[in-house]
Amino acid sequence: MVSRASFAGWYRHRYVWVAAILVAVSAGAAVVVRTAGSQAEPADLQGQILTRMRTILEQADPEQHNHAGHDLQQVANGEQTKPAVICGVHVYGYEPSEASKLADVQTVYGFHLCGVAEQKRTWDWAVKLAGPVIMDFSTDPPGIQVVEATEDVIFIDRLRQMFPPKYAEPAQKEALSPSEMVDLRRRYDAAAGL
Repeated sequence: MVSRASFAGWYRHRYVWVAAILVAVSAGAAVVVRTAGSQAEPADLQGQILTRMRTILEQADPEQHNHAGHDLQQVANGEQTKPAVICGVHVYGYEPSEASKLADVQTVYGFHLCGVAEQKRTWDWAVKLAGPVIMDFSTDPPGIQVVEATEDVIFIDRLRQMFPPKYAEPAQKEALSPSEMVDLRRRYDAAAGL
C-alpha cells in the first residue's frame, strides 16, 4: 500500500521530473536544428565546392557548358520555357591546393553529368551534357570549360593539355560516385515531373 507521505514526496518531485524532461527535449531540438542547418551549408571545403559547382552548372544555359548547343524549349502553363538542367559533379582537385576556404579557390578540376529535364522525358531519353570540366571561380560569372576533342586533337590529348597531370590521371578513370548518381537521378525525376 502506498502511504500518504510517499505519495506526497512523489507529487512534490514530479515538477522536478517535468522540468528535467523539458530540458532534455529542448536540448534534443537544438541538436536537430543545428544538424539540419549544417546539411544546408557543408562545413568541409570539398562539400562547398561540390555545391557551388552544381549550382553554377544548373543555372547556366547548356551552351555555357561549351557543349554543342541544344536549344530546348518546353511548354509549361501555355508558355515556352527552358527546361531545368540537373547536374551531378565530382571534384578531382582545385587550385590553389592549399586553399582552406571557398573564397580562396580559383580553379576547380572535376567531372559533370547533367540532364536536361524536359517534362515527362525519362532519364534514358534526356539530352545529357557530360565530361571533365574546369571551372574558374575567380571570374564573375564563373567560367566553365569542358574538355572536348578538336579537329586536330583527340579527347585524351586534349584532357592532358587542359588538366594538370595530378588531376588528368583520375579524370581518365573516375566519374560520379554511386551516391551522387542516385541523388542526380532523384532530382532529375522530380524536375521532369516523373
